Amino acid sequence: MGFFKKLKDKISSQTDQVTDKFKDGMAKTRDSFTTKVNDLVARYRKVDEEFFEELEEILISADVGVETVMTLIEELEMEVKRRNIQETEEVKEVISEKLVEIYYDGDDESIEKLNLNEDGLSVILTVGVNGVGKTTTIGKLAHRLKEEGKTVLLAAGDTFRAGAIDQLEVWGERAGIDVIKHSEGSDPAAVIYDGIQAAKSRGADVLICDTAGRLQNKVNLMNELAKVKKVISREIDGAPHETLLVLDATTGQNALSQAKTFKEATDVSGIVLTKLDGTARGGIVLAIRNELDIPVKFVGLGEKMEDLQPFDAHQFVYGLFGDLMVEPSDE
Repeated sequence: MGFFKKLKDKISSQTDQVTDKFKDGMAKTRDSFTTKVNDLVARYRKVDEEFFEELEEILISADVGVETVMTLIEELEMEVKRRNIQETEEVKEVISEKLVEIYYDGDDESIEKLNLNEDGLSVILTVGVNGVGKTTTIGKLAHRLKEEGKTVLLAAGDTFRAGAIDQLEVWGERAGIDVIKHSEGSDPAAVIYDGIQAAKSRGADVLICDTAGRLQNKVNLMNELAKVKKVISREIDGAPHETLLVLDATTGQNALSQAKTFKEATDVSGIVLTKLDGTARGGIVLAIRNELDIPVKFVGLGEKMEDLQPFDAHQFVYGLFGDLMVEPSDE
């Protein structure tokens, strides 16, 4: 069973700690998904149209997304015919193989990596609605970058939500990172401007900017983001180097509609999917990537500082299929 073996070899080159985080963090999705797939395989001896119809329902219930599921089922049917697969047991491996292929869609694996400016200040703009864990994500990301040896500053650009500046300061203190701020209700673009000047004067490597998650209406919010982006690009050529949209995995298809809205308003370059460990619908990762053509850069797999992990499609599929990967040689 070639692909499971390849997948194991691929992730064995990474640390056991990362593998465990993905496996533990995706337990809810895996338990639900694996149970249903195993039950399906047990009930069907042959791969036929009814088998694929039920598999389609299982994938949709995991929030893989209707468009993505249709593409996946079509490719599975073709692959099953091409390999002349008769036994349903063999389809498990083909599913995992196709999920990885669909995620990358011909792109290099470097799409998952954070894009940083190697020759000067990198600016990361974080966007997303209130309540998705944006401030927490900024704190955890800042901690991760600092652990990698980078000098990091934070800019408290969410001046509209009561307590947002204080919340960011708490995370800054926890990570040992300074926060550039103005008073509540200030112009966010002015805060970001001061953040850039401070980062330049201190020779910082990375400036992470918080932004408002909600204003009076969508148009106001998007105009505010456009204004902030204009200030950043005016002060630093090629910036922001990343615009990360933070989404809550537990909201499922609602997260997908949020992503569509933000993509229309700003050039989202990557997704941070929080609370992946809190949902049985982890397939939303594939829906976002496939339907919006935006790579997932980080996922939240727990509450601790180090539980914000760089996304890796191989680790993700292993987290999803770990319990199904029993090969004859393993028994």
